[in-house]
Amino acid sequence: MSLCFQPFNYASNINCCVSKHTSQSQGMKNPSLLKIPIPIENPNPADISSTSFFNKSSLLNGIGIIGGISTDSSLNFAKKLKKLQLVEEGSSLSLPFILCSDPALSKELSSFDRSSSPFFSAKNGRAAADCSSIVENLRRKRAFLEKSGVCCVVMPCHISHSWHDQIEEGCSVPFLHVGECVANELKEAKLKPLEAGSPLRIGVLATNEALVPTIYQQELEKEGFEVVLLDKATVEHTVIPAVEALNRKDLEGAQNLFKIALQVLLVRAVNRVILASDYLDQLLPPEDPLWRKCIDPMDALARSSIKYARSAGTGK
Repeated sequence: MSLCFQPFNYASNINCCVSKHTSQSQGMKNPSLLKIPIPIENPNPADISSTSFFNKSSLLNGIGIIGGISTDSSLNFAKKLKKLQLVEEGSSLSLPFILCSDPALSKELSSFDRSSSPFFSAKNGRAAADCSSIVENLRRKRAFLEKSGVCCVVMPCHISHSWHDQIEEGCSVPFLHVGECVANELKEAKLKPLEAGSPLRIGVLATNEALVPTIYQQELEKEGFEVVLLDKATVEHTVIPAVEALNRKDLEGAQNLFKIALQVLLVRAVNRVILASDYLDQLLPPEDPLWRKCIDPMDALARSSIKYARSAGTGK
């Protein structure tokens, strides 16, 4: 795990703050805290008093970020925070943050994202065991950030939110849920149904239709929205091939398949489509009419974390 503590106004140097480390480079069995200048052998983030290397008073409005499926996605979230503050507040004075990024955990999360199997099935004992180790890993990172003095914790990762409640248990600071953030923003938008007499429909498009959509579906249904998901066959014939095309650097092919998947949801009179996958982020140009129907959930998570951090800093 690598750690980064930077004000957002140094975003241009952010790529230097998170890097992959190996235990061999430091002669340690556990590379979890290689950047921390404290003489502790095999350190565990949950067992370390963060006052030895962080000034908690400077983090009263700081945001704790648990990295997700890749370092790039974690850094992209930090950049979203910077961009949103400039656009919405017009201020170059940015909020502090701490970012935990663990390449080993990212690899495990990625393997889950590529699979469409029901991970919590009683028949799949190995998957259940793997889930337990992932949850414990994420809980340790949450505890570390909490002890560092941040005002809130966020996870810019769709897969990690599958275990949000377990990771949050016992947390003393707000642990924002991306599904709840999206649902709240959609409610505040006061959208109107596209079909008279019908409920407001929101589509969810994910590469893992067995796991990820539920984290949005539950929160949206609490607010009275009807959630529309792609059927398994459509995912297998459009969404998954779109990701495969991206991996081959076939952008045109990926875009065409992605547009088909969007149209399948839009013909069912959905107001917006939530893109519950890092692979689909910014796949179409902003001016594309179809793209304007899409929602990047991490934008909502970023806006909510900024709002909370600002209120924590002013004591309101």
